[in-house]
Amino acid sequence: MPSQNPGVFREFAVRRDVVFQEIDLHAGDEVPDLDRFDALWVMGGSMQVWEEYLYPWLVREKQIIREVIRNDVMPFLGVCLGHQLAADALGGQTALAEHAEIGIFPVEPSVLGRLHPLMQGLELAHGWTNVHTAEVTVLPDGAAVLASSELCKNNILQLGPRAYSCQFHPEVCEHTMSGWMEIPGIPEFLQQNLGSDSTKKFADDVQRKLPELNKNSERLFDNWLDLVFD
Repeated sequence: MPSQNPGVFREFAVRRDVVFQEIDLHAGDEVPDLDRFDALWVMGGSMQVWEEYLYPWLVREKQIIREVIRNDVMPFLGVCLGHQLAADALGGQTALAEHAEIGIFPVEPSVLGRLHPLMQGLELAHGWTNVHTAEVTVLPDGAAVLASSELCKNNILQLGPRAYSCQFHPEVCEHTMSGWMEIPGIPEFLQQNLGSDSTKKFADDVQRKLPELNKNSERLFDNWLDLVFD
């Protein structure tokens, strides 16, 4: 979806000589030949992983994710829906969360996460931006939890030798919230879950904390690149 894109990572990519080619399956784009690329990122979306009957392209997307991760074809990063799709594609399960995370929430590294290269230098207490009502409830075989939040246990995962995913939105930039509000149903969803006053406060909080959020995101980007392309 146009509003579910690499966001602030576009800026970081220039510094690291990374070029994104953005594919919008929801808009009818075809999956390109992956042999032309060095890595696969799967971003967010307002649909749920089990809604193949509404979004039939999800079936093919999961097949591609499964092949990439299981065969270690290339490095992978999944974000929010991409995180859930990857877990589902590998045999895990995703379901509606008992408590939705909408807002900025800190995460706590697991024992493994404290020592993991992906997590080094992150100021996790500053929190990450979240908008999700579903979560990974059963890990796929071989997956490891690198960080959890109070409401979401499986928040950062390692899914393969070069495959990682996160439930939150590290890509948030100054245009993200306005983009989300253009997605059909999202304004009503936020108002229903937060109330009109809290929805504005959420947007204001994200804007106010963007320098901290983006500093963390840049470190996550550098860590991921250095780790998977070492």
